[in-house]
This record gives sequence, C-alpha cells and structure tokens, in this order.
Amino acid sequence: MIVIGLISGTSVDGIDAALVDISGTNLDIKIELVAGATYPYPADLRERILAVCAGVAISMAELAELDDAIAFAFAQAAQNIQIGHEKATLIGSHGQTVFHRPPTGGDKGANTSSSPLGYTLQIGRGAVIANLTGITTVSNLRVADIAVGGHGAPLVPRIDAALLSHPQEARCIQNLGGIGNVTYIPLRRDNWLEKIRAWDTGPANSLLDLAVQHLTDGAKSYDENGNWAASGTPCYPLVEEWLSQDYFHLPPPKSTGRELFGVTYLQQCLQDAEAYQLSPADFLATLTELTAASIVHSYRTFLPQMPQRVLLCGGGSRNLYLKSRLQQLLASVPVLTTDEVGLSADFKEAIAFAVLAYWRQSGTPGNLPTATGASQEVLLGEVYLP
Repeated sequence: MIVIGLISGTSVDGIDAALVDISGTNLDIKIELVAGATYPYPADLRERILAVCAGVAISMAELAELDDAIAFAFAQAAQNIQIGHEKATLIGSHGQTVFHRPPTGGDKGANTSSSPLGYTLQIGRGAVIANLTGITTVSNLRVADIAVGGHGAPLVPRIDAALLSHPQEARCIQNLGGIGNVTYIPLRRDNWLEKIRAWDTGPANSLLDLAVQHLTDGAKSYDENGNWAASGTPCYPLVEEWLSQDYFHLPPPKSTGRELFGVTYLQQCLQDAEAYQLSPADFLATLTELTAASIVHSYRTFLPQMPQRVLLCGGGSRNLYLKSRLQQLLASVPVLTTDEVGLSADFKEAIAFAVLAYWRQSGTPGNLPTATGASQEVLLGEVYLP
C-alpha cells in the first residue's frame, strides 16, 4: 500500500512529507521510502503558529483560521509529494502541535494542572485534508492514548520496534527534533516488547533555534551543522545548573514541549548566562551541551542498561557538533544515524505517521503502553473518508 506520512514538529520548520510503500502486518512490516520532501510554511503562517505555541492569546475565530490554513498546507504537501509517483490510497497526518499538557500525578510529567488526564492539540483538520486530496486520511493520532491515561507521546516506539530492533544489539533510537525523544529497544528476543522504554529527553533543536534567532535578530533561524556552537566553549557550571531543572529528574513515562522548553525558558537561560559573560558562540555551545548532557543523563539514570548503539534521527542528527558531543559523552557507545542502518533520518518521523495510519486501517494498535504510560494498547487516529 502506498501511504503518505505528514508531520510538522515542535521546531515548526515546515511539513515533512514521506511517500511510503508499506507491506506486512503488525510488527512484521516492510517499508520503502519512495519520496521524501520538506515543504516550508509561508513565513506569516509560521509566525502565527509560533505565537500560539508561545502562549499568545487568540480568539476562537483566529484558531479556526489557523486550523484551516494548516490543513490547506498539509493537503498541498500531500499532493506535491505524489507528483511523478504512484498515487497514495491513505494519508497519516500528525498535524501541528500547538499545545501539549502531560497528565498529572506521581511520575506522569511536569504538569501543574489539576486534571489527571493529559491534553494535546494538533491542528490541521483531517476531514479537510481528505476532501482536498481525495484520499482517506487518519489524523488526531495522539488523543486515544491520552484517553486511557497515556501521554500521547512518544508515539514512534512501536514503529522503532518494528523497523530498528536487532536480535543481538540493544539500541537507543534518539530523535532530535525541536524536543528530543528516545526509544530504548532491548535485544529482539523473549518478551522484548514489554521491555521497550521511551520518553521525551528534553530540548533538542527548539532552544538552539530560538537562541540563533535571538542572537541574529531573526536573520538566521538555525545553526547550520552546529558550526557556530562548535566555535565556542561550553560553560559547564551553567550546564550543571540547568540540569537541576525538575523535568530532567522525573522518571518516565514523561513528555514535554515548547510549553516548558520555549521562549520563556530561553529568556531564563540568557539571564543565567549574564554572570558568565559568554560570547554568542559560547552561549550556543552551552545550550548544545545541555541537550547532549540531558540525553546522556537520561540514559544513565533511567535505562536498565546502556545501549550497544545509538541511532540518531530528526533534524538535529545533521548538527555535527551536537553529534560529536554526544559521542564524546557516551564514550565507547557508537553514535550513528538511522541512515546508516537503512532508514531515512530526515523523514523517519513522517514515515512513522504513515505506518500509524496503515496500522489504523488494519486494526492494529499503534501505541506502546510502556512508552506512553497508557493503561492499554489502543487504535490511534480518527479516519476521514473523502
């Protein structure tokens, strides 16, 4: 089956679209990436999304307009990715997250709300995408997991298990999007699926991109290859101070987003850094070190054992300085990208949402309760026919 996966992550860079040929059932699936592309948002639309993510108040009418604009952009991406290829019969659309609140209670996450259930909002209506493209669309994929007590995140671990598990090697699949998340996969034997663990590790690209935009007055949106950060020197006392943040010490399952690691957090980081008189390069190097150190701290604190290999994916896997810092901190554990084991690092998340749609159509649960904290496996997504 030819399926399209669509996602725009917490970095709000644009829409990642993957045209994927999927066959097989449950965990025994095979995928081939037929085409992958990123379609940037128009500048004004991106600014509106980032403003909402930062907590700027808007009216319901403005939210409806934003919902429509994102749906139109996603539908256009789905149409464009098919040009010159076999047409798809199914779309899996993650939409655009504009709000995420983990559930309360004990180890459930950094949530000050009184509600025991989490809440998440991804906009870009599936019904609109289905009708504009003429293709059955599965969207709103996180809410079913949240309804049974989960975080609705991360949702990729079951896909990681299907595509990246290994019979002789325990692996960590580390996504470096706006927010970082990890899937720990033990050796594929015995009751291995029950031993998979996954959670959001904390900031990845979100803080770095916000910092670059701040330091360049908006002239640049990211640090290409991490070159600017690589020219600086990390301030390790500051990294240790930042690592005392409560989120890093919460046991999994846990999830986070721009609500915690966003503009307000960056402003606090800038304020903390004033005492050290850091250059812009030093400040970026220090933020990069926070991402690397928080990931490694997470592994050492919450994993049953360290992995034998780490596979990076997401936009941050192209940040060579961040990758080198992770390799240094992980010492003898090899740090590669999923490209090196045959799965596109750039489009892995989009592929994942194509697979989730495929599973939804076949009646296969898409969540992994050991990862999200849900009480049971559930079908993910709402299905919209054109």
